[in-house]
Formats: sequence, C-alpha cells, structure tokens
Amino acid sequence: MDLSLLSDLNAEREARRAAIVVTELGTGAQRLVREAEIGGDPLAGELAERIRTGRSGTIERETGPVFLNVHVPPVKLVVIGAVHVSQSLAPMAREIGLDVTIVDPRTAFATPERFPDVPVIAEWPQDALPTLGGLDRYTALACLTHDPRIDDQALLPALRAECFYVGALGSRRTHAKRVERLAGAGLSREAIARIHAPIGLDIGAVTPAEIAVSILAEIVAELRRERRRAP
Repeated sequence: MDLSLLSDLNAEREARRAAIVVTELGTGAQRLVREAEIGGDPLAGELAERIRTGRSGTIERETGPVFLNVHVPPVKLVVIGAVHVSQSLAPMAREIGLDVTIVDPRTAFATPERFPDVPVIAEWPQDALPTLGGLDRYTALACLTHDPRIDDQALLPALRAECFYVGALGSRRTHAKRVERLAGAGLSREAIARIHAPIGLDIGAVTPAEIAVSILAEIVAELRRERRRAP
C-alpha cells in the first residue's frame, strides 16, 4: 500500500470514520474512499452496502475484479451508571466484541473491584465523554443511573452526535419528565424520540442480569437493523 494512502487511512481510523480501500486486482492500483465521499464514487451503491455490513470482499466489474477492504470503527458501548445491571451488561457486551466503558461520578460505585475487566471513569459524563474520543454513530449509550443530574448530561451529547443507540432506564412517567427537560435544553422532539425508554426489549425482565440481557439484545437489534427478519 502506498504510504500516503496508508497515512490517509490511519487518519480516518483515528477519527473513527469509516473508509474503504479499493484495489483493482488486475493492475494493483489502489485508492481510498472516505465514507463522506461515497455518494460521488462510481461504485457508490456497492460501497454504501459494504459500509453498512462492514464486510470486505471482491466484486466483478467490466474492467476486472476489484477488492473492497472495508475499515469501520469498532463499536463502543458507554454505560452511564456503575450499577448492578451494568455489572452483568459489561461482560456480556465485551463477549460480543463491544468496547465497553463505565462512567459514573459516584466513586462508591465506580470502582475497579466491581468492574475488574472494564475501564471505569469516576467522573461526571460531561467531563468523561470527551476523554473517550467523543461520541459518534458507531457508539451505543445506555443511561442506567436513574438520576437526571447524571443521565441527562450524557443523553444531550449522545443525541446530538447521532449515536446509533441511546437508551435510558426509567418508567414511562419518568421518561415523560425527561422529554420535557431535554426539550427545554434545546433538543428537537425528533431527536428525543430516538431514546429507547424504558430501556431494553420487552421480555419481562426482572433481575439485573435479565435487564442487562434485554438491553444488549436491543443494542444488537439496532446495530443489525437491516439484517432483521420482517415481521
């Protein structure tokens, strides 16, 4: 790979932006297509599909075979709240390949002993989230503290960053109050409607572990939306 192309690719990776290296197998010629440039590319349809699925592969063209090497940022899960549900959710999420971080300013809960294999940041979300490289559409956010002073400070930037999944713990009555607060903070009703609340698929979950299963299932369902069976 040409060094300038590799440098450009690394820059996209560092910025957590998707990109595809297009290689003409007959000639070895390569070019980098950034996600923002796909719409104007001759292979726009195929490139968009590859970005959506995250799968590399070879396609046939009249001029010969072309290999599409897809580079998509790893999916990360930011959990707001070092609670019992989080203790079950974190290891399960790691098991399916998510990059998990716990954020909670309450130092009595946010300890390495309670989350031995997961990064824990004992700071307020507005201070902690920028240190994670920001939020983006490859990020899932789960707010589990049930404390608006903490959760709201994570929901605001997550919705503005268009995270692919945003969920929040709480009853419908609690969420109705949350909607009013977020609207008062300047978010549109359309943006607020993206919050999954009450969080998790409705599977009748009762225990913290069961609630964690329902949350993780909902995250996967959103991540793989295009692959889900039609009802």
